[in-house]
Amino acid sequence: MQLKLFVLFTLITTGASAQSFKLMRYDEHYDSTADRIKFLPLSARINLSLGGEARFEYASFNNEDWGKAGIGHNNFLLQRYDLHADLHIGNRVRVFSQLRSALESGRKSGPRPIDEDQLNVQNLFADVAISKSFTFRAGRQEIDYGSGRLISVREGPNARLYFTGGKMMYTTSKFSVDGFVMMADSTNTGVFDNKSTRQANLWGIYSKVIIPNSGNLDFYYLGIRRDGATFEEGSAKEIRHTLGTRIWKYGGGFIYNLEAAWQFGTFGNGNIRAWTGSIDVGYVFKKVTLNVRNDYISGDKKAGDGNLQTFNPLYPKGGYFGFDPQVGPVNLIDIHPYGTIALLSNLTLQADVVFNWRYSVQDGIYRPSGTFNIAGAGSDKRYIGTAYLASIVYNLSKYISMNTGIQYFNTGSFVHDVIPDPKNGLFINTRIGFKF
Repeated sequence: MQLKLFVLFTLITTGASAQSFKLMRYDEHYDSTADRIKFLPLSARINLSLGGEARFEYASFNNEDWGKAGIGHNNFLLQRYDLHADLHIGNRVRVFSQLRSALESGRKSGPRPIDEDQLNVQNLFADVAISKSFTFRAGRQEIDYGSGRLISVREGPNARLYFTGGKMMYTTSKFSVDGFVMMADSTNTGVFDNKSTRQANLWGIYSKVIIPNSGNLDFYYLGIRRDGATFEEGSAKEIRHTLGTRIWKYGGGFIYNLEAAWQFGTFGNGNIRAWTGSIDVGYVFKKVTLNVRNDYISGDKKAGDGNLQTFNPLYPKGGYFGFDPQVGPVNLIDIHPYGTIALLSNLTLQADVVFNWRYSVQDGIYRPSGTFNIAGAGSDKRYIGTAYLASIVYNLSKYISMNTGIQYFNTGSFVHDVIPDPKNGLFINTRIGFKF
């Protein structure tokens, strides 16, 4: 089966369009200059575009849990397939649909929520262009904003996120703003068995201002509702509001990405007051880019008092702190120098070092998804550990890419304080992807 899919994708990609593929496949737009599979005229006013992906990843993890659950060595295979169709009816109506299959095999403790969703409708929405600048979108859809700190499609893991709801989009050449109300489905591992929450649990406004030759500004408000949110403080209904801004500039020379957010709301009968701040600065030379990041992410000040100062990263990018990180963006201080070098035009090497501390000793550590992992109020140690990472990306062609990475996590004093006989973590993966 896998060999047949490989041959199918290879044959299709030999004639695919020269446009770069996007993270969100619905952001791609093709016209009559493209090849026939990317622009299929069905009538004078109706055209169809087809596309898809196959991705295979072999992962080897040793002490993913630092020895807490005794899993030890764990080898497993991840597969992801999708097909999409993009139907345009005139200049005002569009229907985008996408099927996706995410599969896992060989993992000792079974698939994680990020690993498997055997078959689901990943996207199924309609766009109606009210005017040249205003578009309304309704249905199931992936969303991704900013650098993925708070709202991400979660491309790194095998199973990407999606929501169901409505979005109003206003876009000009220098300014854009989205307003949306969404429901987050609960993901199950079977075939078409995901369940809607049937309530609005994510809503917000996200805007971007482009300042020519100077940089960019993002401003946003995000709201969430979770009826059974769990932190070290406990489990309760959470209604949380986030106000944030981001200032960023990419390209050549000096680059930066600065972001800050403030959170408030209620957690059970208590109040939420939390915050985060991030600085990422670097310089792009001809073939080398050097960066350093520093993040401060608040944790709970006093365990058991009913109030909550733990920052909630909402729906974060899984690999924001390197691929397959073991520490999530909650109750954290990190210093993260990293660099990339273009060895060839199609071959890039990146190396990272991430130093991790707890922000508050009254709070524990959390997984990359933001879910609670290990309690910390019983320890006064802050240092979680150091992650050393290296990865190499090789683009065999526009349609086929490979990457291999290795991560070694050297446990710190906090892990040694709360886990008897802890083990350092080692993760190695190899991934090959095909797109058309």
